[in-house]
Amino acid sequence: MPFRPSYAAAAGLALALLCACAGCGGRQTGDGSIVVAVSIPPQAQFVERIGGEYVRPLVMVPPGASPHTYEPKPSQLAGVSEAVLYIKVGSGIEFELAWFDRLRSVNRDMLVVDASEGIAAAGRDTERRNEGTPAGGRVDPHIWVSPRNAIVMAENTFRGLAAVDPPRRAYYKANMDAYVRELRELDSMLTQALAGAERREFIVYHPAWEHLARDYGLVQISIETGGKEPTARGIERIVETAKQRGITVIFASPQFNTKAAAVVAREIGGSVVLIDPLDGDYTGTMRKVAKAFSGALQRRPPADEGLKP
Repeated sequence: MPFRPSYAAAAGLALALLCACAGCGGRQTGDGSIVVAVSIPPQAQFVERIGGEYVRPLVMVPPGASPHTYEPKPSQLAGVSEAVLYIKVGSGIEFELAWFDRLRSVNRDMLVVDASEGIAAAGRDTERRNEGTPAGGRVDPHIWVSPRNAIVMAENTFRGLAAVDPPRRAYYKANMDAYVRELRELDSMLTQALAGAERREFIVYHPAWEHLARDYGLVQISIETGGKEPTARGIERIVETAKQRGITVIFASPQFNTKAAAVVAREIGGSVVLIDPLDGDYTGTMRKVAKAFSGALQRRPPADEGLKP
């Protein structure tokens, strides 16, 4: 079922007050920088690397929280009222589906840019259920986990910054070009790291990695299905699949309970490896992901990479 926000009295009052002053949006901060609102932490790096000293990112879903369930605080709504630009992920994450109309009503003067523009959907035919069947049409909204998508997101971020701050367009363009070069190097590193993998399938608890799987020739198998905890039979099937395919590493995200992942890992004599698709250090995280995936896709992944359940 889609995420439905609750409406605490304090948040509702704050929203009403902010809507009344929606016209105050679009100001510069005291140091002359502009506020750019984004939905998730990885986007903050895009904004910081391209905008440099002239931007201040406002992240709506803070580190450690899940964009599938998070509800913004009144202080965050107040921050949105100061933004000149909101860069949406735009791929269908629940936070934006549930809250964006309300966020927009707080500040109708800010420009809204869709970071997913130009990125193809992934997940309809390739994501697997824990029963081993196609995922019934679900599209994976975690577009940023592939560096190839991140390049497009960076270009869309530049487009938004240039639109709200034309005098600094050349500065933003130079920064974007430098950042895109780094992302292309990251893409090359992932391509090389995964090219020689002995297997192509990997198991995750939460299915957040379909875009990476598509772009680098991998197959994602998820324990969780449709946002629900797996059944006993579902766990049994995952264990059978892991044993049949020689998989000994289960990937999990810190935003989710790792109990089911630990059960599967114990049954196969393997380990749980935590990787965070929402870490704010995007390039640093993806380098760790490349190392973790390339190790896990070999027949005997390095033991020191695993968190024993």
